[in-house]
Amino acid sequence: MTEARQAMGKFGEELACAALESRGYALIERRYRTRFGEIDIVAQDGETLVFVEVKARQDGSYGDPSEAVTLRKQQRLVAMATEYLHHHRREDAPCRFDVVSVLVGVGAPAVEVIPDAFRPGWV
Repeated sequence: MTEARQAMGKFGEELACAALESRGYALIERRYRTRFGEIDIVAQDGETLVFVEVKARQDGSYGDPSEAVTLRKQQRLVAMATEYLHHHRREDAPCRFDVVSVLVGVGAPAVEVIPDAFRPGWV
């Protein structure tokens, strides 16, 4: 991964965290590593544990950033979340998957929080 792409990802995560906190989410973890990959953000929204995938892009030429959360990516996120829940002994916690889409271009960045963006089979 190039340095520019890493910087974009970190900037997108910063904006996502600010957007989530402004909506009342409590941030628990950032960049949580599992054997299946990395969960961008783990947060608490009321009683619900939220696994957040952040997608940041410089422009919309490849579509909305949230469109990059494909079925394959969703399956990986579910595997990572399952490992997180097991490791933290929170298997019975209500949880959901949110996506934060960040478009950075001319002007202010556009940040969209998509709650309950997808549902795996075990929810």
